[in-house]
Amino acid sequence: MSRGLCRWTRGILIALLPLLFLGAFGGELRAQAVPGVEASPPATLLPEASRADVWRAVRRGEQGYVAAPNMLGGQLIQSEGEVWRQIRLGAYKQWSAWILLGAFGLVALFFALRGRVPLEGGPSGRTIERFNGLERFAHWLTATTFILLALTGLNLMFGRTLLLPLVGKDVFAVLTQWGKLLHNYLAFGFMLGIVLMFVLWVRFNVPNRYDVIWILKGGGLVGRAHPPSKRFNAGQKFVFWSVILLGGSLSLSGLQLLFPFTFSFFDPTFATLNAWFGTQLPTGLSPIAEQQLATLWHGFVAVILIAIIIGHIYIGSLGMEGAFAAMGSGRVDYNWAKQHHDLWVAELEKRGVVPAE
Repeated sequence: MSRGLCRWTRGILIALLPLLFLGAFGGELRAQAVPGVEASPPATLLPEASRADVWRAVRRGEQGYVAAPNMLGGQLIQSEGEVWRQIRLGAYKQWSAWILLGAFGLVALFFALRGRVPLEGGPSGRTIERFNGLERFAHWLTATTFILLALTGLNLMFGRTLLLPLVGKDVFAVLTQWGKLLHNYLAFGFMLGIVLMFVLWVRFNVPNRYDVIWILKGGGLVGRAHPPSKRFNAGQKFVFWSVILLGGSLSLSGLQLLFPFTFSFFDPTFATLNAWFGTQLPTGLSPIAEQQLATLWHGFVAVILIAIIIGHIYIGSLGMEGAFAAMGSGRVDYNWAKQHHDLWVAELEKRGVVPAE
């Protein structure tokens, strides 16, 4: 054997020594990595009865020992995951579709029966400031981010069924990837918009006795009467509180999905409801179960809010003459303001903000 070959042989053996060392003593080193935890022998080396016990524990979703930092890896099977998948792809998806189709159907039916609510008396030539620049910024920040969040979220819910067959796998993959990134980052703009809207408008959205009259008279949308209203009527207050409460709930569940296994909202909520109302909601939820509930709650609340906003968009654009200017230029015609918010106009005239007729 030549000297060169000997040198190569010795070099290979020296290089393999660390691997041989790890192979011989790696089990002991892993057992010592976590103080107080001993590595269990593999299930295949246990007696028959013990193996059965191990696999029964695995099927029940019990936690095993893992050397990895993420201890959730010790749960090999989570049976609730199959239930979650069946619900999400079954009744959950079907009900979500029916709610959205119902919202579009109601808007179309209302337009066919009622038509566009006209501006009675025509334009007056005078305008009143309805919303200032900051208010319009808060509205459009919330509106644009919500629309993009809705589209990208609906793609995650229905894209495989509706969009994938139309555009193909490659295009669908790109759209979904970028849509997911947009969804994650635009969520923070939506949260900021909700906070701004709450601070700017909460004092105008406290219910009052005129809201009851507005509801009983159909808000002027049913029939021809225009009930009295201050700056925001009962319908607008409903939209406002829907955005604040449902949007706030979306934000909380969204944060739980953005930062998995960091927040726990459902378990303490269920425990509180059980204590207050004597319900039998499950508690002691695992981190994975928390995430699964968050996905179901986030999607379904989003569908409800989307259905409400479909009606809001219709009324603020096609459904009512002169309504879009309120959030477009910020100024509305004097006759429009008198027609839909007469008490608000009277307050402005009393304070001298708007000259009386």
